[in-house]
This record gives sequence, structure tokens and C-alpha cells, in this order.
Amino acid sequence: MIRAYAEEYLNDAQENLGEAFDYAVNACKLGIDEFMDLFIAEGFADAFGKGNPKYLSGISGTELVMEVIEKSGKQMEFPEPQVEYDCSPEYWCGWILAYYQWATGRPFKDIYSYISMNEILKLYSPLHEASEDKFVDTVNAIIRDKNVPSKLQQQRKKCGYSQKELAEKSGVNLRTLQQYELKTKDIGKAAVQNIVALANVLGCQVEDLLEYSTED
Repeated sequence: MIRAYAEEYLNDAQENLGEAFDYAVNACKLGIDEFMDLFIAEGFADAFGKGNPKYLSGISGTELVMEVIEKSGKQMEFPEPQVEYDCSPEYWCGWILAYYQWATGRPFKDIYSYISMNEILKLYSPLHEASEDKFVDTVNAIIRDKNVPSKLQQQRKKCGYSQKELAEKSGVNLRTLQQYELKTKDIGKAAVQNIVALANVLGCQVEDLLEYSTED
């Protein structure tokens, strides 16, 4: 797998996101999912996940929270930053989430659609002393157990198309489209013209249709 950024920046990314969640929840008194919603909605999650050096290590996690909140238009007095951040459960959530995103290549938005931050918080007690890869395996298993519909199917239903209508509008063979939806054929290996045609008809980005492996 091609990573969005080199492993040498991973530790900084984990510490920054850990500090961000700790400061947002324990200092700013935001809900852990409330902050995650803002982190995604204001575009910071996408930039962080793609390896923007400013957010990985150029500013602190505390400064990241301040930028997220200010861009959202939410009014608040910012508490003084802490000098050091211990491994609170919230710190661990951000720290391990950064690892999972880097290790799997899933966008934060995609991860969050499958598992909330409160669900991750509940994994603190059994997993905070385990290896990072144990967390990856656990979350992947949770996603598999949820039997989540394919992203293509979700996008198609959001647009109100039947499979036949989407096949006709995109020019993609109906049987092939059905196989992508059932995940019996990997849409990530689709012919470029097919996946671009589907994305154009559905009004989304190609990456919005890609699935990510949850195999061990």
C-alpha cells in the first residue's frame, strides 16, 4: 500500500491528533464526536490524512483544535494549553486513530462512517496497552461484522437510481455493476473509464466509490 505520508512522520501525527482530542474534550469541553464532526466538516481531516505537513507536525494539536473551531464559526474562549499531555483515554483515541488512518489508507470520513469516536473510546480499556496493529485488527473486524453496504450502492441509492438506470447512464455493464455492489469484484481494479463514468453520473469523487480492505 502507498502511504499518504512517510512513516517517519507517523509519531508526530499520532502525538498531534492525540493532543488535539485531549484538548478539545478535556479543556474545551466538546464532545468527542462533536469535535470529530468539526474536524471532518471543516476539511482538516482530509488535509491531515493526506499528509499536510502543517497539521502533522507544523502546529501543535492544541493549535489544530483552535483552527478547527475558529473556522467552524463556533464562539468560545480557549483555555490555556497544557504543557504536557498524559495518555488520557481521549488522547489515546486521537493517537490510535492517526495510526489506523495511516495504516489502512482509509480517509477519516470513511472510518468515522463505520465507527464513532465514542465507540473507539470504549476500546480504550481493553486495547490501550495492546499493539497498534491489534487495534487495526479489532476495528477491521468490527467493520466486517457490520456488513456495511458497498460505497457504490450507498452513492447509487443516495441519487435515487436503480442498478439498471445507473448501468444505462454510465455505460457500465449491469452484471459488472452488480458485482461491484456485492463486493464480489474489486471496484478498485475496475477499468478507469468505468469508475470515472460511475463517479460522474453519481456526482461524486472516484475515491468515494473505493472500498478498503479489512482483511487481516
